[in-house]
Amino acid sequence: MKVIFPLVCCVGLALPASAGAAVAEDDFPLTGNYTQNVPCKGDGSDPAELKVRISAQEIDSKVGVCTFLDTQRNGKSINAHVECRFPAGPLMGDVTFTIQPDKTVKFLDRDQNYRSVLYRCPQ
Repeated sequence: MKVIFPLVCCVGLALPASAGAAVAEDDFPLTGNYTQNVPCKGDGSDPAELKVRISAQEIDSKVGVCTFLDTQRNGKSINAHVECRFPAGPLMGDVTFTIQPDKTVKFLDRDQNYRSVLYRCPQ
C-alpha cells in the first residue's frame, strides 16, 4: 500500500468504531481547524498551505480531501484508514493521530514517511 504523503497538508478522542457509524461533530475530539507544524494564529494571517480542517468524516487541506473509512482508538491515539482524493488520483492509507498533553496533535503515516504536528486554531 502506498503511503499518504502529505495527508496533513490535506489533514486523527472518542471516534466512531467504523466510518459507517454516525458521529456528531461534538463527539469527535479532532473536529476543528488547524495549522501544520506552526502554531495557529487564527487571525486570517495563517498561510493557506498550512491550514487543515478536520471533521468527523474527513480531513481537508490545500492538496486534497481524505475521508475516514475506519477509525480505532488506542488510548490517546487514533488509528485511521483513509481514502484521499488528490489531483493525481485516489490513494488509500493508514495514519495515526496522537493527542499530546499540550493539546497539539501528532500525525504519522503508517510507514513513518511523513510526520507533522497539528496546532488547533482559536475558535
